[in-house]
Amino acid sequence: MTEAMFLVLIIEDDAGIRRVLRTLLESQQYRVVEAESAARGVIEARSHRPDLVIVDLGLPDRDGQSVIREIRSFSPVAILVLSARTMEAEKIAALDVGADDYVAKPFSTPELLARIRALLRRNSRGTERLPLLRFGEVAVDLTARTATAPDGPVHLTPLEYRVIDCLARQAGLIVTQDQLIREVWGPDRLGDTRGLRTYIRMLRQKLEPDPRQPRHLITEAGVGYRLIVDEPAAAAE
Repeated sequence: MTEAMFLVLIIEDDAGIRRVLRTLLESQQYRVVEAESAARGVIEARSHRPDLVIVDLGLPDRDGQSVIREIRSFSPVAILVLSARTMEAEKIAALDVGADDYVAKPFSTPELLARIRALLRRNSRGTERLPLLRFGEVAVDLTARTATAPDGPVHLTPLEYRVIDCLARQAGLIVTQDQLIREVWGPDRLGDTRGLRTYIRMLRQKLEPDPRQPRHLITEAGVGYRLIVDEPAAAAE
């Protein structure tokens, strides 16, 4: 699907920001619908069935979290929060009620567009996985459960593969600490962030070109992690 076929709904009360977003998105060939309030945003989400919703948390009539929760009750649409609220608790709360990603204002245009593309790719793929992931010169095949570097195999444990697999299903997007722990270790281990950090550190040692300056396994402080891979593609036959 090309960008021109994607419809983006902007729910934002600031007319200036809506204008900037519309100009930016239309320059990338996206179609745009605007809503200046929570009530109008829910109506537009129901009537237009957008591919992506960009929502501010500080709306005049209702908090953005309640908008996310209501839209999520009737639609699996990708939801990106764009807000000046940067407290970790508010980011986590927005993700918990159904947002897929969070970008803080003021935003970087390249970063915002990259997050939008990642969300739309994920929704277009549906349940499809990306079995081959590239971390610089290291390739990880999630189907075969193998990892290789130019100088030979890289040993990853079953739990390390499960961490990568969980992150890969939302490549480019935030995966919260609780979600990772729940999917990899189970709900009885919720809160064990120290164990999670240990595994992320070990994975960086094995996969990152420079573990001290990771560019693939990115920490979103206090919230979770984001996987950025060089050339996600289908595994070779």
